[in-house]
Amino acid sequence: MKNKGLAKLLIILTIVMGVLTVALLWIQAQQRKNNVYIEVNPDTMKLVQLEAPKDGDKIAIVDTTLGEFRFVLYPEHSPKAVENFISLAENGYYDNTYVFNSDSGAFFAAGSKERNGEIVDSSADYEHVERELHQDLWPFKGAVCVLNTTVERTTKEKILGGGKYYNGSRFTVVNTLEFDENQKKSLLAASSSKILGEAFIEKGGIPNYSQQLTVIGQTYEGLDVVEKLASLETDNTGTHKMPKENIMINSVRIDSYTAEK
Repeated sequence: MKNKGLAKLLIILTIVMGVLTVALLWIQAQQRKNNVYIEVNPDTMKLVQLEAPKDGDKIAIVDTTLGEFRFVLYPEHSPKAVENFISLAENGYYDNTYVFNSDSGAFFAAGSKERNGEIVDSSADYEHVERELHQDLWPFKGAVCVLNTTVERTTKEKILGGGKYYNGSRFTVVNTLEFDENQKKSLLAASSSKILGEAFIEKGGIPNYSQQLTVIGQTYEGLDVVEKLASLETDNTGTHKMPKENIMINSVRIDSYTAEK
C-alpha cells in the first residue's frame, strides 16, 4: 500500500511539474513578445542609417576628452526623443557631463552630470519621454540611443511583460560585438530580413539591443573616437563599468549638415 501511495504521489508531482514548466515557458514567450512593441515588415523597412547624411539634415557635434564625433539625427523617426536631445544640447545641459560607462569595446554611455551615471532629477520632464521604436532604426555600429529611465506596468504586465517605457537625457553610442562564423549564421537565421542581418555583419553593432532602445542618430564622422570611448580602462561598480579617469563630454552642438563642413 505504501508503494502504491508513493507511486501515486510521484505521478501527481510529475503532472504538477509538467504543468508548471509549460506555464513558465508560456509566460517567458509572452514576455518576449510583449516587450517588443512594433511589427517589422521587411518589405517596407528602409535602413536609413546606411545612407550618408544630406545637406540640411540636423546633426549633433560632440566634443569629448578624447576627440570629436558627429552624428545625424532622425526627427522623422524618433521625434520626441530627438526634440528632447536637441533642447538639452542647446541649453548646455551636456556641457561638462560624464562618460559613465564603457563596456569592453561594445558601447559607451554618457551625458550624466554624475560620474556614476545617476539621474539627477528623475521627476524632470526631460527624463520622462516615451520610448519610440521604428523598423527603420537599428543598433548598428555608431548608432546613438537614449537610455531608458523607467517603465510603467500594470500587475498583468509585470507578469507577462509589456508596459510603457520612458527615456531621458543620458545616451549610449554603440560600437560593436565581434561575430564569429557561427554567430553570423545565427544572426542571419534570426533576422527579420536577410538585408538586416547582412547589415549587422558588414557594419557591426549590437543586435540584441534591437527594438529595445530609442535610436536618435547615426555617427558618420569620428568612429575612431567612439571606439576609444567604448574601450576605456574601467572599474566595475556593479551597475556600470565606470572609467578610471574622468572622461568628459565637453559640449554638444546642434547644426545642419553640409558637405563642405
